[in-house]
Order: sequence, then structure tokens, then C-alpha cells
Amino acid sequence: MRALVIQHDDNAPAGRVSEWLEARGAGQDVWLIGRDERERDPLAYELIVSLGSDHAAYDDAVPWLGRELALLREAFEAEVPVLGICFGSQVLARALGGRAMRAPKPEIGWMAVRTREPELVPAAPWLEWHYDTFAPPPGAALVADGPAGPQAYTIGRSLGVQFHPEVTADIVADWIARGKERLARAGVDPDRFLTETHERDDENREHARELLDAFWARVAGLTESRSR
Repeated sequence: MRALVIQHDDNAPAGRVSEWLEARGAGQDVWLIGRDERERDPLAYELIVSLGSDHAAYDDAVPWLGRELALLREAFEAEVPVLGICFGSQVLARALGGRAMRAPKPEIGWMAVRTREPELVPAAPWLEWHYDTFAPPPGAALVADGPAGPQAYTIGRSLGVQFHPEVTADIVADWIARGKERLARAGVDPDRFLTETHERDDENREHARELLDAFWARVAGLTESRSR
């Protein structure tokens, strides 16, 4: 099987999602959508992953946003599973009739979420780094939430999560190094944040694997041998 991985920014790689897909035997086409204007056919893939972004899913001035909205909508209508992460969860919600909007306040750091399906979303601290939020699309099932809003939903064979199961300690360290001024404005101590990231790296790897495996089997209904 092949997966289309939509990467929006250079500093937002697929991380553990890429490792997980490789372990599952899935080929990966990484689409740098902001640089590559070639169209992608969602029906050519068994899975689509939409990663995080510094852009806003409600900002129609982003030149490639319309293409991604159309692609995710077409994928959903064709029952191609989508995994949306942070920005990806927001743009998926919007593509399917929900909303993306500015959050009342940012969420940055390792934060516990309230899960309604712990067998899908483990009740654990997850890495949050976002200024925006979403309203799930009609027909979606809310799987997890938190004080700042929804954290995970399923719809059809797709899953959107507001947090970042894909991150490694190295990815977060890079974000912290790039974003110290923003962290200071949000009242986040970058040194403490980095220390906690390294302390949680091993358990986060396990929680990410549990979530991704559960998505694969319970939501997307995929198998290693699945083909079109």
C-alpha cells in the first residue's frame, strides 16, 4: 500500500508517523504542498496523512489551502482514510463541513486530554502546540477533548487529532529553538519544556504507536496487504 503524506512546512516532518508507516510496510509519497503544484489523485492511495503547519486552516489567502480542502473532501467521499494532525485535523474538519478558527488561548506543552475511547486515544499527556482550534464536522464522533476545546474526532474511516503524536524529542527541540520568543509570550519556560520533552520521549513513543495502530485497525480498517 501507499500513503500520501502532506507536509506543509520544512520544520514539520512526519517523525513517528513516517517510522510507523515504514514498519507497516507502507510506501510513502511526501507532498511538499507549498512547493509542489502538481495535483495528487487521492484515489491512488490507501491512506492520506495531513501534518501540522504554521498556517491557519481558516486563512483562504494561503495559496494551496483550497487544493488540500478539495483533496481531503474527495478522499473522504471515496472512503480513503485520512489522518489529520493539528492543522491537519482542522483542515479535515473544514473540508467536511466543520469549522476552523482561532482558539481562545494557545495550548503549548505536554497536556493530558480527556478521552472517551482510551483504546483509541490513550489517556496520557500529549504534545500540544497550537493557536487554533476546530469544530468537528457534522456526523463526527468526538473522541477526546480538553479545557481549550476538542482534541480528537472520528468520521467515517478518518481521524483528526489536535495534538502531535508524530513528534520526537529532536523535533520538539527544534520547535523550541525556533520559537523561544513565542514561548515567552505564551508564558512557557523553554528549558523546562525541553527537559520534560526528553523525560517523556520513551512513553510518548509507546502512546503514539498505540494510537496509530488503533487508528489503522479500528478506524481506517487497513491491513498490510490491502490494495485497490
